[in-house]
Amino acid sequence: MRNSKIRDLTFMAIFIVLIAIGARITIPVPVCPFTLQLEFTTLAALILGWKKGGFAVFAYVLLGLAGLPVFAAGGGPGYIVQPTFGYLAGYIFGTIVTGLIAGKNREHKSFIRLLAANLAGLVVVYAFGMAYLWFIRNIYMTGNPITFEALVIYCFLLAVPGDILLCVFAAELGRRLLPVLEKNDLLLDNRTQAAGV
Repeated sequence: MRNSKIRDLTFMAIFIVLIAIGARITIPVPVCPFTLQLEFTTLAALILGWKKGGFAVFAYVLLGLAGLPVFAAGGGPGYIVQPTFGYLAGYIFGTIVTGLIAGKNREHKSFIRLLAANLAGLVVVYAFGMAYLWFIRNIYMTGNPITFEALVIYCFLLAVPGDILLCVFAAELGRRLLPVLEKNDLLLDNRTQAAGV
């Protein structure tokens, strides 16, 4: 039991670090470059499940708001009024939705199921992100409004193809990693039981 908790905390810490690193890695595609935050929040959902994965992403966001420079443009409490903060909040809920749809059984997850879970989480991320951006630009920053058409074009149509590719990549990576992790978990549990821990 103790080894299992240590293992879970270790995996959560690893994903917090990976998400922070992913925020600083920009894929320089034409028109709309994107970071790898979504890749690692999605993988956190697939590998850790909705509860632990969601907590890892929540902890990442809290660390950024506390002042650690883990977001794409730094960190600090002032980040909450950045137009893109909604995407960070969306990562938390998107991770939960992805983990819930992917389910618990690691060994028997098909690529299609994982991809469907990832895409559902992506919808949640975009819903939070676009709604928050519209609110900040049109209600909070009244001098810099954005039209609904511009919001859809620049924050969805141009941005979503790269994120869909990340969802596909995460689904394939998850499909390959999950059975290996399950076997390692069973092996560790068997060793722990044999040692009487």
